[in-house]
Amino acid sequence: MSPRVSVVVSTFNRLPLLGELLDALGRQTLPADQFEVIVVDDGSKVPAAPVLAQRKDPFRLTVLTQANAGAAAARHAGIMKASGEVVVITDDDMLVPPEFLAEHLKAHDAGYTLVLGHIADDHSAIGDKPLFERFHADQINRFVARYRAHPDTVRGVSVCTGNVSFRREDYVRVGGFDRSLERSEDRELGVRLQESGARLYFAEKAYTTNRSDHTDLNVWMRRNYLYGVYDSRIAHKHPQRIDADPWHFFFLVNPVSRGLMLATVAAPKLGWALSRTAYLVAETVDKARTVAPALERVAIAGATLSYGLEYFRGVRAEAGSTRRALRDLGSHAWRRIKKGAPR
Repeated sequence: MSPRVSVVVSTFNRLPLLGELLDALGRQTLPADQFEVIVVDDGSKVPAAPVLAQRKDPFRLTVLTQANAGAAAARHAGIMKASGEVVVITDDDMLVPPEFLAEHLKAHDAGYTLVLGHIADDHSAIGDKPLFERFHADQINRFVARYRAHPDTVRGVSVCTGNVSFRREDYVRVGGFDRSLERSEDRELGVRLQESGARLYFAEKAYTTNRSDHTDLNVWMRRNYLYGVYDSRIAHKHPQRIDADPWHFFFLVNPVSRGLMLATVAAPKLGWALSRTAYLVAETVDKARTVAPALERVAIAGATLSYGLEYFRGVRAEAGSTRRALRDLGSHAWRRIKKGAPR
C-alpha cells in the first residue's frame, strides 16, 4: 500500500543536521506506514547515501543522488519519485514536532490543497545568531502575524520550501518547479498553483524550527541580489500578479528607504556601497543591544534597508538599464491604482 504522504528533503553538505531532522520524523504521531521520506543529495562533498544506509528508521527512507544542480532540481527529482498523494517539503536544517505531518494532512483532509506551514525560530539560539539571520526571523514573524490577523491574505507568492505541502498531482499538472530559477522558485510555483485553483491555508501548528548554519555575510548579500534578479523574471512571467512584482515591495517601505532604493536603481555601484554601509552601521548598533535591548529593532531596521538596497540592485541588473527599471516601476504603480494594492 502506498503511503499517503511523501516528505521530500533536498540536502547539500548538512549531514549532521539532516540526521537530526530524520530522527524527528521518526517520532511523528502519524503512523510510519502512512508516510515515506525521500532525501535527494544535491552533490554533497561527503555523499549522504552511505551514511543514511546505516539508519534504522521506522518509515521508508529513499536516498537519491545527483550532481549539483540546485535545490529546485533536487526537490523535483524527489517529487517525481514520491508515491504519496500529498507531498511535504522541508529543508535539511529544520526540526519538526511530532504532530508536523499529522497537521499538514489534517489541512488537506479539510479540503485545502496548498498548505503553508509556520517556520519558527530556534529561540534557544536566536540571540547568538548574526544580525542578518535575526532579520530573516523578523520577516517570518511579520508574515505569521499577518496570516493570524488576516487569513485571507495567504497567497501563492508566500510559498516557502522550508515548510509547504501540496498534492502531487497538482504539482505535476502545473509543470513543477521552474528549474531555470536559482532563487524564488518556490514563490513562482506557488503562483501557478494558486492560479490553477489551489485552496490555500496557513497551518501554524505544522511548524518547523529553523536551525540555520549561519551563512556568512557575503553569501547573504549575494542572495539578496539574486532574489531581485529572479523575482523580476517571475514578474515578467506572471504580469497579471501584482503581488509577484518586485516593485510591490517598494511601496511597503518608508519614503526615506524608497529614495535610497531609487538611488540604487540609478547608480548600482552607489547602491552596493550603501547596502554594505547600512549593514555595518546596523551591526555596530546591534552590539549595544545587551545594554539597550531596544536598539535591536534599530539594528534590524538597518539590516532590512541593506536587504532592500541589494534586492533592488538585482532588480536593476535584470532590467538592463535605469530607464527600463523606472518604466517597470511606473507600470506597476499604474496597475496598483487601477486594481488596488494587495495586502
